[in-house]
Amino acid sequence: MANTARLYRIEALIRARGHVSFAALLAELEVSPATLKRDLEYLRSRLGAPIDYDRDLNAYRFATGSNAPAGPRHELPGLWFDEAELYSLLMAQQLLGSLDSEGLISRHLQPLLDRIQHLLGSGEGEAAAARLMKRVKIASTQRRPVPSRFFERVSAALLSRRRLQLRYLTRTRSEVTEREVSPQRLVHYRHTWYLDAWCHRVDALRRFALDAVEQASVLDTRAREVPLKQVAQAMDAGYGIFAGDATAELAWAVLLFDAPAAAWASREEWHPKQQGVWRPDGRYELRLPYADDTELVMDILRQGPQVQVLAPAPLVARVRQALRDAAARYGADGAEPR
Repeated sequence: MANTARLYRIEALIRARGHVSFAALLAELEVSPATLKRDLEYLRSRLGAPIDYDRDLNAYRFATGSNAPAGPRHELPGLWFDEAELYSLLMAQQLLGSLDSEGLISRHLQPLLDRIQHLLGSGEGEAAAARLMKRVKIASTQRRPVPSRFFERVSAALLSRRRLQLRYLTRTRSEVTEREVSPQRLVHYRHTWYLDAWCHRVDALRRFALDAVEQASVLDTRAREVPLKQVAQAMDAGYGIFAGDATAELAWAVLLFDAPAAAWASREEWHPKQQGVWRPDGRYELRLPYADDTELVMDILRQGPQVQVLAPAPLVARVRQALRDAAARYGADGAEPR
């Protein structure tokens, strides 16, 4: 049994039985007495496990009552049970580092990641972890970084349940406005961050792109509380980051992928509630709901000639016109593009 798995096994045995003798631990773990003593000491001194030896029971147990350490109940981090799964967390570290432009998230996670490094052990385990980090690459394109000072202020307001004063650029109208908002949740989507908040200017839920925030300050006023279920219903029903009108009835797009593209399209999730069916000729039909078609049209256009929009008629017209406008930029054969 690997070192990490033994540590979890010792904790699990003591938690399940209440107390376990040294002999019983030896029998369960099939290790030498010296190895078991080292593991117990490692759990106590390096990972903070409150394991006591009870002379009356002649067994090990977790400290309780006045003997228990102050603070929250001790837990080994996460739900990992072997070294291979712990290494996957190190890959997550690299992913998190790529999400924020100035290392804010990974900096706050560093204490947890340091403990994971301890679990991986020293020597070969530590060297293997270092090698893994060098051989895993997470490529992110079209990122829109958020200045860390704004991210921290938004996060602080979200956690302390305070309102925010924002100076916000609405790109579609090239308009800068002042907004007082009550933050409800942060959303990370396609390499950038958004804030779902109650906007007191329009008295409704709105989604703000954090990279479009030009100024942010935390107010002393308590934030308006909106049930997260209501936030999800209003902001998540549509397609992509565009929620659309929460009261509007959703439309259903029907897309037909040519056979060469069907193998990929059938494995992609465009929407959590999508429905897909294979046609006898090898083509793939995909149905998905949307409220605002802005992002859906962009994603359809990325598929080029490999997809055809079958319904609804307004979406067909939008995509047809977008393709005509794109083709017109290149002119007729032999003509100079405009």
